[in-house]
Amino acid sequence: MPQWVWLVFGVLALLFAFFAFIVIVNFGRLWITALSARASVSWSELIGMFLRRVNGSVIVHTKIQAWKAGLTDITTTDLENHYLASGRVPDVVQALISAQRAKMTLDFRTACAIDLAGRKIVDAVQTSVNPKVIDCPDPSAGRTTIDAVSQDGIQLKVRARVTVRTNIQRLVGGATEETVVARVGEGIVSAIGSADTHKDVLENPDSISRAVLEKGLDAGTAYEILSIDIADIDVGTNIGARLQADQAEADKKRFQAEAEKRRALAIAQEQENIAKVAENRALVVLAEAEVPKAIAEAFRSGNLGIMDYYRLRNIQADTNMRDSIGNPDEGPTPSPGGSTT
Repeated sequence: MPQWVWLVFGVLALLFAFFAFIVIVNFGRLWITALSARASVSWSELIGMFLRRVNGSVIVHTKIQAWKAGLTDITTTDLENHYLASGRVPDVVQALISAQRAKMTLDFRTACAIDLAGRKIVDAVQTSVNPKVIDCPDPSAGRTTIDAVSQDGIQLKVRARVTVRTNIQRLVGGATEETVVARVGEGIVSAIGSADTHKDVLENPDSISRAVLEKGLDAGTAYEILSIDIADIDVGTNIGARLQADQAEADKKRFQAEAEKRRALAIAQEQENIAKVAENRALVVLAEAEVPKAIAEAFRSGNLGIMDYYRLRNIQADTNMRDSIGNPDEGPTPSPGGSTT
């Protein structure tokens, strides 16, 4: 064979050796680790993860963890796909191992969906295995009690504890803790509001728990309510009496306004009557002013003699005297002739 052929083969052999050396240096440790744990990871998979910028160490160690736990149906491709989807691969495998130990039904696809939805899959599985207690209302929201009023008008302040566990099947798309707390608070308010007296609630606080649990408040949520326990009940103010007092005060103001309206109308009518009286008095004065003119005309026409005039004046004088005796505070009444007596 020509010498240049041997030279080409030599160069190719050197390149292959160099490539093999680089692969062994970078991936040999991971391959040996997976091989020793009997979790098969091929050289092509390791090189492919490197080219796709996948952290091979995370994938290999997670697969070893899964296979050692008996989850042999999880492949390297599954783990790599979830990693490329910005998923938390170690958390998913840890949750699957916890679910398997607790004999829960949780498959890899469901766990990946829960993780990609932003839920903490490990906490969800732990809560499903070990139920947790939620305070109702949530103290971090600024309220420490749920205030409700019974039918007798007495306010009751209640604190409850809700024991829940995660419902894995409804975790994706299910409502969160805030919804559970809100529904439980609404149920407690409704149960207390339907009680005849606050004494019935104080005597049997478990009746509230039963009434709330019967409503199925965990429907559509990511949790299953196991129990609702009333931690504390305090008697508040008498809301019924306060409302009655406020209503009485409102009625008082309304009646006062109506009375003031009627008084104003009466004053207006009085002023109108005074004006009418003054108007009538002016007409009387005008009529009395015509009397001297009529007397003078009677004198000129001969219909009235001097003796008739004096008798008229005497009658007027007697009338004025009687009026002054009957009304001493009033002055003398002017006579039709224009003088006072």
